[in-house]
Amino acid sequence: MASSSSSLPSRASPETTNNPTMLTDPSASSPLERLIPHLVASKRSLSSIIHVQRANDLGTLTRNALRHSAVTTARTSFLHSGITSQVAVLQQVHQSSISTGLQVRKEFESVVRDLDEANARLKATLDELRGTMVESKLRPEGEEGRHLLDFVDEGGVEGVYEAVRDLIDGAGVGIRNFDNYNKQFGDELEKVGRVLDGAKRGLETDLSVGEDSLGITTPILDLVHDMEDHAREVAVNLESLVSHFDLCVRAIRHTEGGGDAASKIAGDLPEGMDLGQNASEVPEPIDDDQWMEMIRVLEEDAGQVDDVVIEIRDHIAEMESLYKRIEAHTNRHNQELANATAAFRLLEDIGSKLPGYITEGQVFPIHWEEEKEKIEERLEELETSRDFYDGFLKAYDNLLIEVGRRKAWELKVDRVIQAAKSELERIYEDDLEEREAFTKSHGHFLPRDIWPDLPSKPLRFDVCPVDETATRVPDISKSVIHRAIKRVHGAQ
Repeated sequence: MASSSSSLPSRASPETTNNPTMLTDPSASSPLERLIPHLVASKRSLSSIIHVQRANDLGTLTRNALRHSAVTTARTSFLHSGITSQVAVLQQVHQSSISTGLQVRKEFESVVRDLDEANARLKATLDELRGTMVESKLRPEGEEGRHLLDFVDEGGVEGVYEAVRDLIDGAGVGIRNFDNYNKQFGDELEKVGRVLDGAKRGLETDLSVGEDSLGITTPILDLVHDMEDHAREVAVNLESLVSHFDLCVRAIRHTEGGGDAASKIAGDLPEGMDLGQNASEVPEPIDDDQWMEMIRVLEEDAGQVDDVVIEIRDHIAEMESLYKRIEAHTNRHNQELANATAAFRLLEDIGSKLPGYITEGQVFPIHWEEEKEKIEERLEELETSRDFYDGFLKAYDNLLIEVGRRKAWELKVDRVIQAAKSELERIYEDDLEEREAFTKSHGHFLPRDIWPDLPSKPLRFDVCPVDETATRVPDISKSVIHRAIKRVHGAQ
């Protein structure tokens, strides 16, 4: 908006026929009537000073926001750095605890497999004992049929197995509890990480305040510069409005009868304005050319007043928009600091629990080793029982083989006895025949009293058991014995 410092002496209406204002507005009865509406409009435009004041407030708020953001960012960065290093240490402790848990679980699963395998082998052996009928000829006559399992204490085995099962169940509870400790520890660390990530994202974007409609991120310093440019434009525009108002006042003061009008109109300006307060004073005289130049400039500027006011409002609106973005940036930094502080509080809570986590990680493997030793002892008892039952099963097969061997020996003895009996009988008959031949040839010549036993018969011998209490070996089927032999030789 143009301005002029020229002044003209007050003129009477007849002397202003050559005034440009009068020429452009033939309906005006005097220059004063033409100038007063311009002064009123100019005074009204000065209410834009509230926008200037708002611009000043926004500038102050922006500077304060920048200082606050700088302090907040520094605090957040400090907390983030410290928390990150502490979390890294805690993660190492947690990872070590997890490794311990994995190792123990691996050993635990191996023990469980060993138990299952041992139990499966034992059950298979017991099933064989249960499925093997004792040969009835080995048992007293009339006794009900019995299995090999009837001759062992199965309840003792079950007691050992239940004891192992109880130990494993107890160890499993301990492992699950330790896993829960590790999970709780990990969840708390993860929670710290999530909260800290919120602060980290803010630190990575602390020079921007978001994206515009095109998705372009604007640095905050650019927004501050834009804010300053708009504030400067507001000040320049207000200054042009003030200059125009001052020109209107001076023009009216140089117009006859305008002093009182200027004083009345300019006497009630918006707060903060101190212009035209001496509008009633007599101005210094100016010549006609100066007065006409003043009126020309005033007329030109009067048509731009509304545009300047609109421009000021646009600048203020843009500043308000910029400040909202800056304010959002500040709020985000506040939230980032709050996140970092919250993460620090969580870290403090973990720190109070850390001795418990560490102690648990040290005690747990020791306790497991003790439990594992007990389990292995019980497993060894199961294996010993299985070996005994397996030996019992093999011994029974060998018993059948032994019965067969003894039966074969007995039969051999019977054959020898029968042969011996036949030979003794033959010898007896031969001896008897020889005695009768001798008696027949020489007996009538010999007196009877020469050997009273001469006519006696020869001794007759028999073969019999020495121990009358000994029993005969039972006669077991050869097929049963052959199957026992195959099982024994197959197991070797």
